[in-house]
Amino acid sequence: MKKIPLFLFVTLLFFMNPCCHAKKTTTQYPVVLVHGLMGFDNLLGLDYFYNVATSLNQDGTLVFTPAVSAINSSEVRGEQLLTHVETILALTGAKKVNLIGHSQGAQTVRYVASTRPDLIASVTSIGGANYGSEIIDLINQKLPANSQAQHAAQLIFDALGGVISLLSGNSELPQNTLGALNSLSTQGANTFNQKYPEGLPVNKCEQGQIVAENGVYYFSWSGTAALTNILDLTDLPMLLGSLLILGKDDGLISRCSSHLGYVIKDNYEMNHLDEINQFIGLHNFREVDPIELYRQHVKRLRELGL
Repeated sequence: MKKIPLFLFVTLLFFMNPCCHAKKTTTQYPVVLVHGLMGFDNLLGLDYFYNVATSLNQDGTLVFTPAVSAINSSEVRGEQLLTHVETILALTGAKKVNLIGHSQGAQTVRYVASTRPDLIASVTSIGGANYGSEIIDLINQKLPANSQAQHAAQLIFDALGGVISLLSGNSELPQNTLGALNSLSTQGANTFNQKYPEGLPVNKCEQGQIVAENGVYYFSWSGTAALTNILDLTDLPMLLGSLLILGKDDGLISRCSSHLGYVIKDNYEMNHLDEINQFIGLHNFREVDPIELYRQHVKRLRELGL
């Protein structure tokens, strides 16, 4: 695990100081934000969850943003995350953590909660690929198994994942493009769901139980808009992605695929990047600020004693 940033140590000292407990506004357990495919914790000064951790820390919440492989299967990423969780618990003395995963990060946090529910208080999926992505299905169709196209794509994207990890200070993390494509395909997600079913609704587009049989709380939210800010150049690829998906979606993940546990809302005027306050905080100004969604959720977790 990377060195814990200085501001997290300062925050830890704040919570360990008895004189400050009267104003404690944090959740009972630390919050862990987990990035998605081709993600990172901090890349050349840019947070994946842009300004989210900083804002929540200023509110009194203890937040960690560990890095897992930028491109790999959800199970491999989940094992990496589990190691981070164990380190966070040892560092803070907490008994559990609250996991929040975006995109493929939703599968990643679900893996940890399913294999070690004793360490997890809650799981939150944000724009999560809980039932896979139609876009990944289309990519797989263009990359037949063992074809030259598949081998070329693997080399290119494994290298890209390596560059992302290198620039974010996590060069030791392995990359596996085929593993990621399998996890995020509809078929791969179905296989994953059979092994780690906690939090899933009985039917794909419905509400799930807020507390699963493993005792972990499950939540989700997502958006259904592609173009949300004329100044945001990243809206264009979101629009192109949306054209490839049937029904409502956030540009990469369908509305129904995002459902997990208690669905807080699945039609925010946000695209897949707005959900993590990217790019640099540009979003639909008629919609709630993404950071405010995280604040509201922290309040929700706190009121549940989590």
